[in-house]
Amino acid sequence: MEKAVLITIGDEILSGNTVDTNSNFIATELKNIGIKVTQILTISDEIETIKEALNVAFETGDLVITTGGLGPTRDDKTKKALAEYFNDEIALDEVTFNHLKGYMERRGRADILERNKEQAFVPTKSIVFQNHYGTAPCMMMELDEKLCYSLPGVPYEVKPLIKDQIIPYLQQRFSLHYIHTRIVSVVGIPESILADTIEDWELALPENIALSYLPVGTRVKLRLTASGENEEQLKQRTEEEIQKLLPLVEGHVIAVSEDKIENILAEMLTERNLTISTAESCTGGELAKMITSVSGSSKYFLGGIVPYATEKKIKILNVSKETVDQFTVVSEEVAQEMAKGCQKLFETHISLSTTGVAGPGKGEDGKDIGTVYYTIRINDKAETFKLYMPHLERVDFMNFVSQKVIQDLVSLLINS
Repeated sequence: MEKAVLITIGDEILSGNTVDTNSNFIATELKNIGIKVTQILTISDEIETIKEALNVAFETGDLVITTGGLGPTRDDKTKKALAEYFNDEIALDEVTFNHLKGYMERRGRADILERNKEQAFVPTKSIVFQNHYGTAPCMMMELDEKLCYSLPGVPYEVKPLIKDQIIPYLQQRFSLHYIHTRIVSVVGIPESILADTIEDWELALPENIALSYLPVGTRVKLRLTASGENEEQLKQRTEEEIQKLLPLVEGHVIAVSEDKIENILAEMLTERNLTISTAESCTGGELAKMITSVSGSSKYFLGGIVPYATEKKIKILNVSKETVDQFTVVSEEVAQEMAKGCQKLFETHISLSTTGVAGPGKGEDGKDIGTVYYTIRINDKAETFKLYMPHLERVDFMNFVSQKVIQDLVSLLINS
């Protein structure tokens, strides 16, 4: 079994009110055990629509996973669609009901057990995977040796069901190849030029090693994915290919292991015993959020501040009012003084500062939307950069700038 199709059920996804994060998570987990997702379908919560989607999915996939559409009411269309599609009927499952009862009692909600009892009604042919973080169970149906899993839609319920129950079940039931993935992060070279530079190396890769280009901001992640029956051989062969690649992109590589830029930074700060702090205006705390998303970040991240108002930059970070009056608050000079004040405030080796206009309106000093200055201060040396990205919406702007700041810091540390 190598191909899977994911089906997301729910009008809230189609309307754009809710972002489908489940599909991304499930596809990644399946990829890690050698199962490729070939399609992701998003459909409305209607019986005929669900059945049509199952038909399409089983035409191309050996495994179908649906998320969403499960609820405690009698008009649960997903379960009805599954029962009709698999020529089954829905009945009370005592094991599932007892699990539901225990779940409610542990949370002091036994009073609403009857209202949720419908969750324990499942297709009689299904194998139930109990949900330890919610009331809707996961149901597995089988058709001509092809599997269909129906999961609830809440992400914090989906993740443990996939990681703790479904993935182990699939690994035990099917003979799956080992999958080994490595990431080489490259900066300072456009993707098109990078592709030309490593073309001969890429064409010479073994058949069981695939290469993907994954742009993130101005960084390109080269992902090598190897599959085979011997895990140690996969690791060795992948490492050999990476060693052939590195001389071709010398001077542009910032990491050959970690995927996320904040994890790359974490390794470097930990190895060098460096501390860091942030002073953010236009990024609104996104830098601090990224840095602290890594487990163990308290060892090196001492604090951050979001002095959004100009007077707070002056009062808390000791930015000179004369500097603001002369150069405006969105300027190279203010970014530099913010970083210096931040470094002094938190007593860190490194400080990062951002000042700019995220939009949708112009800044208080009239600077164009998408303008940003940021300073990276390492000990007593500081470098300031300017970006202009008027095409990005506010949240995308904050994310892009934060990624770029950390990426540039990593580059500076490598070359220091």
